[in-house]
Amino acid sequence: MADHWVKLELDVAGFDQDRFEKYVAKCQAQGLRFTTLADLGDTPERRRALFELNRECAADIPERGKFYSFDEYVERRFEVPSYDPRGVVIALDGEAWIGMAATSRHEDFMVNEMTGVRARYRGQGISIAMKTFGMAFVKECGASRVRTFHHPANASAIAMNRKMGFVDAAD
Repeated sequence: MADHWVKLELDVAGFDQDRFEKYVAKCQAQGLRFTTLADLGDTPERRRALFELNRECAADIPERGKFYSFDEYVERRFEVPSYDPRGVVIALDGEAWIGMAATSRHEDFMVNEMTGVRARYRGQGISIAMKTFGMAFVKECGASRVRTFHHPANASAIAMNRKMGFVDAAD
């Protein structure tokens, strides 16, 4: 993995929700639906579906290397204190899982851990829509900051986050 990660942070109070709701509305008008793992039901089958989606989407991350085994994924994603199924946004096309945006809870901030969309659905604003939809969870938790980090060659993810108001993190 990269020696130098791009670390970004969003001031929740400064997030322009209205500006980005148009992405949610556009995707919904095209028949897509947004929900959370909590609303779908945090079951073993749905955790497996999330794993498969995450693995597919993560394959394009520069220098990602081999993805976790399912057991490792369960340990790292679900069996940690920062996990909350309300923070896992799923984009659906009918019943097909086409995108995810996972946000975890930490003491003083939230972390956007992974946002990904299946290749054939990219370029439609789905990532921004999912992250915008997920801001309800961030606000419900009372967080003032959302952090994220990226491999420096992951230009599209960095640009998307900057578009949404993320700036270089101080630390």
